[in-house]
Amino acid sequence: MKRTATKRIATIGVYGFTAATFISTLTGAGVEMLVDLRQRRGVRGHEYAWANSAQLQGLLASAGIGYRHVKELAPTTEMRQLQYQEDDRQGVGKRSRVALAPAFASRYTQEVLAPFDLGELVRALPGFSALFCVERDAEACHRSLVAGRLRDEYGLSVTDLRPE
Repeated sequence: MKRTATKRIATIGVYGFTAATFISTLTGAGVEMLVDLRQRRGVRGHEYAWANSAQLQGLLASAGIGYRHVKELAPTTEMRQLQYQEDDRQGVGKRSRVALAPAFASRYTQEVLAPFDLGELVRALPGFSALFCVERDAEACHRSLVAGRLRDEYGLSVTDLRPE
């Protein structure tokens, strides 16, 4: 394990937050940078328009929070289709998913996470950063796989920020 004990990671999603509660959760936790792990930086639905890239970056800047898009850690469209197939099989939607499909998690870990240089990312991050995607719960999102690797390989503590 490559210890980087002075750095910490949080995870946060879109669903369940408003723009105001999202920003207040980040600032209240002391997050310095949001690391966007989405392939396409948009969210469907007018209630989440604030989470589309340009609007989100403006909100973060006004709150003094940095922003970094790491598209290389986003799942491919084909991988997301594996997850959607499992969601359909279980009769759940993206907004109500509680866990990742094993096939998705395996492919994501092997094809995206394993070859990615997390050490370089860790070195570039400030003291407290939040991994960001759309799902409400980290366990239902690929950000949990990234956070787990950061915890296991770099000794970063991980906190999941959720709406109240």
